[in-house]
Amino acid sequence: MSSSLEAYDIVIVGAGPVGLVLSVCLARWGYKIKHIDMRPTPTATGRADGIQPRSLDLLRNMNLKRQIMAYEPAKVYEVAFWDPQNSGKGIHRTGTWASCPKFIDTRYPFTTLLHQGLIERVFIDDLQKNGTDVQRPWAITGFKNDGMNQTYPVEVNFAHVDTKERETVRAKYLFSGEGARSFVREQLGVKIHHKDPIAHVWGVMDGVVRTDFPDIKMKCTIHSDHGSIMIIPRENNMVRLYIQVASSTDKDWNPRRQATTSEVQTSAKKIFQPYYIEWDRVEWYSVYPIGQGIAEKYTLDHRVFMGGDCCHTHSPKAGQGMNTAFLDAQNLAWKIHHVESGFADRSILSSYESERRLIAENLLDFDAKYASLFSQRQPSAGEVGAASQKSEMKEKPNEFVEMFKSSCEFTSGYGVAYNPNVYNWSSRHPAQSPLFHPKGTTLRTGRIMPTANVTRIVDANVVHLEQEVPLNGSFRIYLFAGVPSITRRAVSDFAASLLKQKSFYKTFERQDIESVSYHERHNPHSLFFTICITFAASRASIELADELPDVLARYSSHVYADDIWDQRVPDAKAAAHAKMGLDQERGGVVVVRPDGYVGCVVQLVEGTGTVDALNDYFGASAAKPLGRSETQARL
Repeated sequence: MSSSLEAYDIVIVGAGPVGLVLSVCLARWGYKIKHIDMRPTPTATGRADGIQPRSLDLLRNMNLKRQIMAYEPAKVYEVAFWDPQNSGKGIHRTGTWASCPKFIDTRYPFTTLLHQGLIERVFIDDLQKNGTDVQRPWAITGFKNDGMNQTYPVEVNFAHVDTKERETVRAKYLFSGEGARSFVREQLGVKIHHKDPIAHVWGVMDGVVRTDFPDIKMKCTIHSDHGSIMIIPRENNMVRLYIQVASSTDKDWNPRRQATTSEVQTSAKKIFQPYYIEWDRVEWYSVYPIGQGIAEKYTLDHRVFMGGDCCHTHSPKAGQGMNTAFLDAQNLAWKIHHVESGFADRSILSSYESERRLIAENLLDFDAKYASLFSQRQPSAGEVGAASQKSEMKEKPNEFVEMFKSSCEFTSGYGVAYNPNVYNWSSRHPAQSPLFHPKGTTLRTGRIMPTANVTRIVDANVVHLEQEVPLNGSFRIYLFAGVPSITRRAVSDFAASLLKQKSFYKTFERQDIESVSYHERHNPHSLFFTICITFAASRASIELADELPDVLARYSSHVYADDIWDQRVPDAKAAAHAKMGLDQERGGVVVVRPDGYVGCVVQLVEGTGTVDALNDYFGASAAKPLGRSETQARL
């Protein structure tokens, strides 16, 4: 490698949501990052604005939720449906539905609406705290994985947009978060496959309005004799309106149809009748065709990756683009981290594409139908009333409303379900033990861990168990320890097995373990695992010195009492155990991936069997061989 070329762990191109989240994660974990964006400044107006409940979970886990909420974003708890009156006198409200219905187990049953530029600012500030800046305005001009250097195999070329100054660096990885017009994707020759021909053109307008429309502060879907509108409330008295401009059913249909601001405002005024609407100001306006496309590949060599809008395009009305980008970035970040830090075999990087492309495919299927139904004139407004009241009607419900209701789990982000692979255990996983997925567990691997309220022993604080370990690149090992008098031997054996020489825990012990701070809460023994212990007992009845072997006692800040009632399992004596579908007396072990998704569930038994099963599970992806004890579990 030429001594004149500076080397980086990763080069990230594009400072939209996907690039920034990837950069934030890797910067926090100590990676050297070259991050460029061809725009001279961050997003000033327009673009994405919706943060779904699952994404808010992620931002809280990154300790960034408060910074987002400091901007006082709008919150959408409910969606109103408006349709034409039979008398032809304009629109009227025909129903409402919760944005995030109660059957979804979430801390945040609302959608957060905030200008993308403010969201980006939160990430950029965090990057700067960790020594990384986005360099602007720089554009990528070329790259190649030439194999000239095994450690830094990718050469990347840049040019300053204004001065034309040029620079070349080498990197372990290159990531494109450039958006739909990706230079990297084009150079790789990766094609975008589109689902169907463009059938609708919409305008989007951000502004401050004056109106007597009663639901202007709510998310609304409006169908009228004059077209359709979606209302999205925003921060600082702003409103976003999605307004139908053209349809393939129009006599003069043109998929490249444009419309001026005044033309779209005129259309909106007709749709809003009998209510009036006027604009104090328009902050941003754009016209876009609705189409769904997906990249055939997210990577060709597991060195150059792509994510976000670079890989999937769709309509913005369901508020999924930025949220999908967040999870693309999070998924790739911890996998690169595990490979580069010596924990995981390089082959695991293939799971980024297989997991995230599946979600994108599901999103496009949903979006194609959602956008089509929304763009259609809904003929039977009366049926929509069933959305907000328990009706005995037996007529077939309105198709658009039914889809809106049935897709709430997906649009909230909690519908993400990854298929079985090396991280998501199934009966086909290389790790085979009768202790996996014990009878009664309600957890599905590849899905997010449910919420659970527990009492932290050391300070009596009631906390959210799923949020107790931050997004730090570690697996979370939740030891649900059941009733102490019943599981004391099993917990002791579990701890002893962790310390065996070839266990997953001992094999990946911190090299600096002798100098680890006394106050280290999450990773006192290993940078790849954090252990949380939850007893099915009241806090007052638990004495840590009596119940925990030394290795587990080091996690004293992560020991909890399962003594908080939960309305979802009202009859449970230990609600957190019950919500996981675990035996409330004998407990079990739940392994959660660094991104919050369940990896496997293992029965807690006396002997070495529980840790043996975990050795096999982690051994399927680990960069080092892990061993099993010859002693079998006493079932």
